[in-house]
Amino acid sequence: MSIIKKIIGDLDDKREWKAMEKRANALPSEYQTAYNAIKKYMWASSGLSDWKDISRIFGGILDLFEEGAAEGKKVIDLTGGDVADFCDELVKDTKTWKDKYRTKLNNTIGRG
Repeated sequence: MSIIKKIIGDLDDKREWKAMEKRANALPSEYQTAYNAIKKYMWASSGLSDWKDISRIFGGILDLFEEGAAEGKKVIDLTGGDVADFCDELVKDTKTWKDKYRTKLNNTIGRG
C-alpha cells in the first residue's frame, strides 16, 4: 500500500469515526451513556484492530440504538441484562490484536 493511499485511508477512517460520534451525540442521554460505556468496554476488552470490524460493530450498535430510541425502548431492552455478553457476542468472530500476536508468536517459534 502506498503512503498516499495509507494517509487517505486514515483520513477517511477518521471522518467516518467522527460521523459515528456525531450520531452517538444525537442519541437520547440514556443511549449516549450506554454507547460510551460500551465503547470503553470494547476498547479495553475486545482487542479490535481492524477498521472494517470497528466500523461495522460500532455502526451496528448505533443503528440499533437509533432504532430503539425512535421506538421508545430502553437500552436494556436492546442489549439484554448482561451488556458485557452483548458486546462479547458482537466481536466473537472478529480477528483481534491478540489473534495477530498469537499467530506471530507461533510462526516465530515454529521457524526456530
